[in-house]
Amino acid sequence: MSDYVVSVVSNMGMIAFIALSAYILLVIGEISFGQQAYFGIGAYISGVLTAMWGWPLWLAMVLGCAVAGSAALIIGSLTLRLSGIYFAIATLSFAEMIRLGLLSVHVQVEIDGELVGPEGAEGFGDIRWIFENDVTPFEFMTVIYVLLVGVLTILFWVERSRLGTVIRMVGSDPLLAQAQGIDVVFYRLLATVFAGIIAGLGGSLYAHFATYIEPNVFNVMLGVHSLAYGLIGGLGTAVGPLIGVGLDIGFLEGVRVFQGYRMIAFGGLVAVLLIFMPRGILDEERVHRIKRWLERS
Repeated sequence: MSDYVVSVVSNMGMIAFIALSAYILLVIGEISFGQQAYFGIGAYISGVLTAMWGWPLWLAMVLGCAVAGSAALIIGSLTLRLSGIYFAIATLSFAEMIRLGLLSVHVQVEIDGELVGPEGAEGFGDIRWIFENDVTPFEFMTVIYVLLVGVLTILFWVERSRLGTVIRMVGSDPLLAQAQGIDVVFYRLLATVFAGIIAGLGGSLYAHFATYIEPNVFNVMLGVHSLAYGLIGGLGTAVGPLIGVGLDIGFLEGVRVFQGYRMIAFGGLVAVLLIFMPRGILDEERVHRIKRWLERS
C-alpha cells in the first residue's frame, strides 16, 4: 500500500470519529457546528502529554478524551436547554472560542536543545511519538481502525438496547418522551458527553499521525463537514456517517476529475440529498427494510 493511500485511508478513519460525534447529536435532535472543538482539545492535550511530558500514547489519549468529555459536559449543561438554531449558534461560538484561545497558547519546553510545544498561530510541531517508537504509518493506520471498530461496536450495541430506543425517542419527539417520564435533558447530556469523548479520541489520533497541528485546522469548515457526513450517509445507523466520509474523502478526493472542484461537488451532493433524502442514504426506514431482508434471507 503506497504512502498516499495510507494517508488518505488514515485520514478517513480519523475524520470518521468527528463524523460519528456529530451524528450522535443529530440523533438526539440537535445540530452542532462545534464538534471540531473537542477534536482540537483531544489533539492538543494528547500532543502536549506525549511531546512535552513523555507520556505513553494510550494514557495521553485517555486524558485527551477525558478533557474533551468534560468540556462537552460543561457546554452541554449550559446549552442543552436551547434547541434548533440557538443550540447550533452556541456550539459554533464555543468552537470559535477554543480556536481563538489556542492561537494565544504559547507553552514550550526545551527537549534535546529544541523548544517543543504549542506556539500560537505557528502551530504545534514535533509531536513525534510514532517516530520515537518506530511505528510505521501503516501500523498507526491499523491502530486507528481498531479503535474505530471499537467505537462502532459500542454504538451498534447502544442502537439495539433500550438506551438507543430512548435516545431516538428524545430526538424524534422530546415532548412525548418527557410525557412518558423520560428525563430529556439527562439523555441529551449523556449523548453530548459521549460525542465529545469520541471527537477527542479522533483528535488525539490526528495529532500523532500528522505530527503537526495548528488552531486553524479546527475551524468551522471541519464542523460543517462532520455534520454533513451524517446528513449524507443517513441517521438510521452509525454506518451512515462513514458512508459520508467515504464519499467525500475517499471518492471525491480520490477521483481525478473532481480534484480542484471537490468542495463544489460535495456541496452539490449535500443539497441534492437534503432534497430527495432528507435523513440521508441510510435513514431509519431503509435500515429497517435492510434488517427485514436480512432476517428473511
